[in-house]
Amino acid sequence: MRYLFPLLFLTLFLASCAAPRPSPGAFESAERRIEAAVEAGAEQHSPVELRFAREKLAEARKGMEERYNQGEKAIYLIEQSEINSELAIEKSRTAEIRAQVAELARQNEILREDFEATFGEAIQ
Repeated sequence: MRYLFPLLFLTLFLASCAAPRPSPGAFESAERRIEAAVEAGAEQHSPVELRFAREKLAEARKGMEERYNQGEKAIYLIEQSEINSELAIEKSRTAEIRAQVAELARQNEILREDFEATFGEAIQ
């Protein structure tokens, strides 16, 4: 009993001093998000965000090297990589939808012109 409290205190102290590390699948998860962004067309529609995601992930990997051992920073960089990947995915989806809207607007204009040519009146 006499050594219980000092031992408990020492255990809690050492646990609080331990450097946080990314979860085992964090790097793979970020890499999958980058791959999803590429599949969504990010290389064409949002290359800057895709590049940022790749750079953040590379920096996180470098931070986890033994000589740097910056676990907390690596966790932050992995999160930033995933955020940039998500942004790239959404920007790519938006660009594709805008292209579809533009194509539909072009088709509507063709139909309008055909209607006017056929009936000789402007549509109100």
